[in-house]
Amino acid sequence: MSIYDIETKTITGDSQTLAPYKDKVMLIVNTATKCGFANQFEGLQKLHDEFNEQGFAVLGFPCSQFADQELGNDDEIAESCKLNFGVSFPLYAKINVNGSEAHPLFQHLTEEAKGMLGTKAIKWNFTKFLVNRQGEVVKRFGPQETPEKIKAHVEKLL
Repeated sequence: MSIYDIETKTITGDSQTLAPYKDKVMLIVNTATKCGFANQFEGLQKLHDEFNEQGFAVLGFPCSQFADQELGNDDEIAESCKLNFGVSFPLYAKINVNGSEAHPLFQHLTEEAKGMLGTKAIKWNFTKFLVNRQGEVVKRFGPQETPEKIKAHVEKLL
């Protein structure tokens, strides 16, 4: 199964696959609006704006598995992201990224790009996965790696 075949739900509840992003570079991020790393929303939006016309997209997947830092429903999350952080990049419905109920997308991402010491588990919010135009996961970035530090990796793939 290709990454483009995985079923997702947008933040507004519409079902879709990632097929609209075929032939694009994607940065897929598990987000949380109450997290200490939430200031990265601004940098993620900046990356999205700067490179979107070249075939790049940031995709945000809210998650509350880490210290319950995303307690709102999807409507509240979308509003908070827009009002507090200026987010206009695509957001998806709140999901789990770890455990037996992890979303199939994150099961795929963590299988393809393991973390430190070969672990699959995502350690915290704002873990980022860079996917090339062929749908291959090329790099995993930890929460502390800011969008500014990732920019050069994105440019290489574009």
